[in-house]
Amino acid sequence: MEDAKKTAEAVGEKISDEWDKTTDRLSDKADEMKADAEVRKAEAEVDKAEAERDSVHTRNEIREELRD
Repeated sequence: MEDAKKTAEAVGEKISDEWDKTTDRLSDKADEMKADAEVRKAEAEVDKAEAERDSVHTRNEIREELRD
């Protein structure tokens, strides 16, 4: 009977350890996905800013040509 109790406790600890590892992995993956999303957002903002800059540059060139 004592062996069964020890075995059950060992199994319980093993399950608990595996659960902790799994939740840590899920948390790490969620953090990674969040960081990737932030990078994509920042890249999109850079692309938008570059497009706006190019638009202003083109507009200014056209205005300069019209002045000539």
